[in-house]
Amino acid sequence: MSTPRVIPGELTAPPVVRTLERRSLLLGGALSILSIAGVFFQPEQFFRSYLLAYMLCLGATLGCMAWLLLVHLAGGRWGFVIRRILEAGTRTFWLTAPLVIPLFIGMATGKLYPWTNTREMFKEPGTRHLVQKYMNPMGYTARSIGYLLVFGVLIFLLNRWSSEQDTPPDRDMGPRYRNLAAPGLLLYGYLIGLAAVDWVMSLDPHWTSTIYGLLFLAGEVLLGMCITLAAISILIQHRPMAGIITGANLKDYGNFVLTFVMVWAYFSFSQWLIIWSGNQPEEISWYLARVHGGWNAVGAILVIFHFAVPFALLLSRDLKKDARKLALVAGLLVVMRWLDLLWHIEPAFHRTFFISWLDLTLPLGMGGLWMWMFWRSLASRPLMVVHDPRTRMALEEVHEHAQQ
Repeated sequence: MSTPRVIPGELTAPPVVRTLERRSLLLGGALSILSIAGVFFQPEQFFRSYLLAYMLCLGATLGCMAWLLLVHLAGGRWGFVIRRILEAGTRTFWLTAPLVIPLFIGMATGKLYPWTNTREMFKEPGTRHLVQKYMNPMGYTARSIGYLLVFGVLIFLLNRWSSEQDTPPDRDMGPRYRNLAAPGLLLYGYLIGLAAVDWVMSLDPHWTSTIYGLLFLAGEVLLGMCITLAAISILIQHRPMAGIITGANLKDYGNFVLTFVMVWAYFSFSQWLIIWSGNQPEEISWYLARVHGGWNAVGAILVIFHFAVPFALLLSRDLKKDARKLALVAGLLVVMRWLDLLWHIEPAFHRTFFISWLDLTLPLGMGGLWMWMFWRSLASRPLMVVHDPRTRMALEEVHEHAQQ
């Protein structure tokens, strides 16, 4: 049987992608404009809610980058067929990277991080050493830019090389990708840990945790796969992905989500168990703020809906082969990721449960713009790499199945 010739037009994103692009822009733009009012009426709360929104959206971008690096390192059909979805997720970086600037403004104006109040920090030996050697405006800014530069280089190379494979001749660039993917994953794991310390953990400069960065890594990787599953649930209803993504692929993605639900729960429980059993005042202070005043209810919701319910649902083999049901579980986990970040950030400022309207409008607004950039990027390239030899194999499988 002859191998079908790959026609770029047959791999074009369906019209629904452009529709979703327009709707995302409308939603994101409207809520972002509304949220700007918070700068004038609630400036301190604006920067706290902005940090929440930024960590959510940047986490989705970096989660897609981590999966893309893993796809190139491990290979396999499961990764090849969603490669362009992941690439579209990484290209939202060109939107999220500049959005770090308001964090610098919040830091410089003293409205976000307590360590900027050097007079208070110098009263204690521990915090005095911290602000002198590490947590200071220049170090914070330089490190943040450095993290983003490394992530930007990785994303640029992955997408630049991928675009080259859309032009003839057919060529396998696997070795080149693998040479980048292995160190890229190590860099991501190391730098996201440092970034989580700088951007979130430093909201409480008296508290430290060596596993804190791994919590964010697990959350971002889980978020990246959830975004991918949401896109799959739409694309799988249209050509060309309707015949390319199989039930076996969906089962793999469901297993990945199940794995990182358990990894997130393991890291969260390990941190709690070690710190609580140690019972040191300087260590348990972070948890004391989160197990009283209504924040304990938020923690219980996270245990139930970020772990127990998804864990139970994803044990079902039939559910993991249904794209729509997987998308519903993914949607629940996206909401729980937002709630988890809220639980990490807001108790640093409010000892009793508090949620601002900005905690809703800013993540939805920035998230809408993120989705606009995602759908726009997805529609800008064929849904599969045109001149990768594996594309011909995938299309051949589809054609054989259609003839049976």
